[in-house]
Amino acid sequence: MISAFYAAFDNRGGRAPATQTLRELFAPDGRITRVSAEGVASWDVDSFIAPREAMLTDGRLTDFHEWETDGATEVMGAIAVHRSHYRKTGRLDGAPYPGGGRKLISLCQTDGRWRIVSVVWEDD
Repeated sequence: MISAFYAAFDNRGGRAPATQTLRELFAPDGRITRVSAEGVASWDVDSFIAPREAMLTDGRLTDFHEWETDGATEVMGAIAVHRSHYRKTGRLDGAPYPGGGRKLISLCQTDGRWRIVSVVWEDD
């Protein structure tokens, strides 16, 4: 699941972002939250995906991908948390777009399937 989450926005080599796969990873009321110096921003899944999908398909963000560099999952019954460090690279408006940060991914198991309930991230 974690690998699929990171791979969803890969557009290297002309790939289309796997946004439907990403939607399927989340619980129906899943949330994505970014913490930054500007404050906290939070989205539902579709509101998070829409602007990123546009950037990845309109030529503004190219050769983009992010990957986990370190991670650990703690499972406690039907709930789990995954702590992750990641890197990203690409070209935004023609300029190099490197970076990385941390993500905390909360999961739950329902109907025999694991789903992402929330993602909280902070870039370096």
